[in-house]
Parts: sequence; structure tokens; C-alpha cells
Amino acid sequence: MGNNIEKGRIGVKHILFLQFIVVIYTASGVAGKLASGYEFLSAGFILFYGLEILILGIYALLWQQVIKRFDLSVAYANRSVALLWSVVWASLIFHETVTIKNLIGVAIVIAGTMIVNGEANE
Repeated sequence: MGNNIEKGRIGVKHILFLQFIVVIYTASGVAGKLASGYEFLSAGFILFYGLEILILGIYALLWQQVIKRFDLSVAYANRSVALLWSVVWASLIFHETVTIKNLIGVAIVIAGTMIVNGEANE
């Protein structure tokens, strides 16, 4: 990926890399929710809470690389797509109901992210 992504040079592989890091970030929320299902300081709680901390540590290291290489506006715009991944995990893992309002909100966020990414390529 080089040291810096020049303006106008953000490709699909860069966006996929950003999304991979966002998925890692949202996995910490999944671990936290799983931890909440156990009694405080029980083995299950400690396991999932420890996993959450580990995931956040990995995310922090990767995020440092992102903000070093990407314009901050592009990096944070892509981070907002965490809402999409949160809805996906809520539905698939926790069998929560996804409403039309949820989907409309996620669509607006994705549209905004695409606009910011498109501006970065101009």
C-alpha cells in the first residue's frame, strides 16, 4: 500500500482494507455483547471481555496504519460503515430484528461514504 495514498488514487483494494479494519472494530462490539450474557467475572465474561480488549488492541494498531496512509476524512467516512456491520451482526449472530428504519439509515450512511470516497478520487 505504500507510505501514502496520493489524492485520486484510492482504489477498491484500499476501500476493502478499510472495511476489513471496520469489521475488526465491530467484532469488538460482538464480543462485548457476548460478555454481557455472562455473570460479572465469570469464566465466560472474562473470556469474551478479554477477547473484546484483544480485538480493540488489534484494531488500534491497524487504525494507526490507516490514518497514516489515508486522508482523515476518507478514513472516518469509511469507519461510519460500522453501522452496516453492526446491523449484520445483530441479525446474524443475535437474531435481532432489522427494521426498515435501520435499513434506510444504513443506506444513507453508505451513500455518504460513497460520496466522500468519490470526492477523494477527484
